[in-house]
Amino acid sequence: MPIIVNLDVMLAKRKMRSRDLAARIGIAEQNLSLLKSGKVKGVRFETLERICAELDCQPGDLLEYRPEPAGE
Repeated sequence: MPIIVNLDVMLAKRKMRSRDLAARIGIAEQNLSLLKSGKVKGVRFETLERICAELDCQPGDLLEYRPEPAGE
């Protein structure tokens, strides 16, 4: 998939656990885990805003576009 979720990288940089972030932004830890693994088809802007506020980052720090090689 060409969209890479770097949430685990930001959590490590901020020395924060997924459980703590989930509690602070008000979503289930399981849903945050699905987001981290890239297994979701979408994310609400409200959720993205809360994550960015807690981690003091920009959406571009969390999401990255990597085009697939030609022919795939």
